[in-house]
Amino acid sequence: MIWTDLLLQASIILATLFMFLARHFVVGTQLLAQARSSANSLAKQAESETNKAVSLDPKDAAPYTLKAFAVDLQGFKTSALHSLNLKMALNRRGNRLNSIIDDLTEAVELSSDNVKVFCLLGKCYEMKKMKSEAKAAFKEAVKTEPSSYVARAALHRLRR
Repeated sequence: MIWTDLLLQASIILATLFMFLARHFVVGTQLLAQARSSANSLAKQAESETNKAVSLDPKDAAPYTLKAFAVDLQGFKTSALHSLNLKMALNRRGNRLNSIIDDLTEAVELSSDNVKVFCLLGKCYEMKKMKSEAKAAFKEAVKTEPSSYVARAALHRLRR
C-alpha cells in the first residue's frame, strides 16, 4: 500500500514537472503562430520562450526546430540553420535519421536557396541508401549554387 502511494505521488510530481518544462515550448509555439501573421516582436518572444525551453532541457531536440522557425521569421537564416544543425546533432545521438530528414525538409521550406541544407539532406538520403532522393537533393544544391564543390562531388560519387 505504501509503495502504491509513493508511486502515485512520484507520478504526480513527474507529470507536474513535465507540464512545467513543456510550458515554454507551448507558449513559444503559440507566439510563433501569431508571429507568422503579424509583427516581428512576436517572433522575438517566441525565440525567447524557446530559449527558456532549451535552458530547462538542452537535450530535448524539439525546441530547436521551433527556434529555427522563430529566428527565420526575424530574417536570420544562418541562425535558423544553426538551430536545425543542433537539433540534428541531438537526433543523431538517438540515430533518428528519419527525424533529421523531416527537419531538413522543413529547413528547405524555410530557405529554399541554401546549398548547405540541400547537401545535408542529400547526405542523409545517401546514408539511408535512398540514391534517387540523394541525387535530387544534390541537384537542387547545384541549381542553387552551381559552384558548390560538395554538391558536385556528391553527384559524381552517386553516378557510379
